[in-house]
Parts: sequence; structure tokens; C-alpha cells
Amino acid sequence: MTSFSLQNLCKFSILSLVFISTVTIATASFQFKVGGDKGWTKPTGNDSEPYNKWASRNRFHVGDSLYFKYNNDSVLVVNRTSYTDCSVSNPTFEFRDGETVFEFDRYGFFYFISGERGHCKAGQKLIVRVMVHPAAEIGSPQQAPSPMEDGGSDDDGDGWDSIWGPPPHNSTIKQTVASYFMTALGGMLVIMYLLM
Repeated sequence: MTSFSLQNLCKFSILSLVFISTVTIATASFQFKVGGDKGWTKPTGNDSEPYNKWASRNRFHVGDSLYFKYNNDSVLVVNRTSYTDCSVSNPTFEFRDGETVFEFDRYGFFYFISGERGHCKAGQKLIVRVMVHPAAEIGSPQQAPSPMEDGGSDDDGDGWDSIWGPPPHNSTIKQTVASYFMTALGGMLVIMYLLM
């Protein structure tokens, strides 16, 4: 009877670890709320680039997403020239639903502006640099050019855009490594369970 209870306890422990490792992997991507509690709105005051300051404090990876919450406004995904000129005439994507989720499906630069008259010029625009996870860099040491960029670069030869500089320490890397470890541990425990 004791052996049976101990065996059930082992099975429960193994299944729990497998479940935890699965949940850990699922949390490897993040959804960022643009503008925080205020959402995607026309900036007020003297701060002409609040969204880019916010983006510079975050690190974005493929699989992450941006959540735009807005009223009587829009979100346009544009190329670099349209971003710089605040041109709304030829967006890559246009959203007007009031609650937009945009998922990053590649690395590189993404450019967002408001489609409402005067909002972009007032600072309602955003550049996001999506980085490659360290695990993905093994097979591709150099970044391909962004399809949304159209020529020209502020890169001064060191591999980093001069307005952004090198990224600070990224805490999501630790989580990714931890999820790989938990997956490997769960796999080993399943194999041990099967061999019992």
C-alpha cells in the first residue's frame, strides 16, 4: 500500500513539473500596452516623443505584441519615410477598431503613427526595434534589413542605430533560459517515469 501511494505521488509530481514547464514556455512572449493607462493618445505638453521614450525602456522580441487602446483615432504601420514625414497616405497596415493588437512576426524596426490630422506631428508616433532572442542568433549572426525600412541608416558602423544605442541588460533572456531548463527537466522526468 505504501509503494502504491509513493508511486502515485511520483506520477503527480512529474505531471506537475511538466505542466509548470509548459506554462513557463507559454509566458516567453509579452504584450505591451502602448501609452500605459492613457493609451494611444495625442501627446499634450512639451514632450514631443513620449512613445519613443517608453519604447526605449522596453525590449521587444519576435512573438511579443503591442496593444493599442484608443478612441476616435487610428494606428498606422508605415515605413521609415512615412514615419519621418508623418505621411498617412500609404500605410502598410491601418487599424481603426479602438483596440488593436499588433504581433511582431520578424525582427527589425517597426514604425507606427496616428492617422488623425496633426497627431503624428504632435508626437503620436512610435519606433519599435524588435530584437532576436539569443537562441535564434546562433544560426543567423547578422540581422537582415527590415522590409519596412526604405534605405538610409543611422548606423555608424557599430551595428546599432545611433539614436537607440546598444540595448541594456534584458531580463527576458533569463526567463527564456529558465523555460528551456524547465522543459529539459520535465522531459527527463517523463523519460524516468516511463522507465519505471
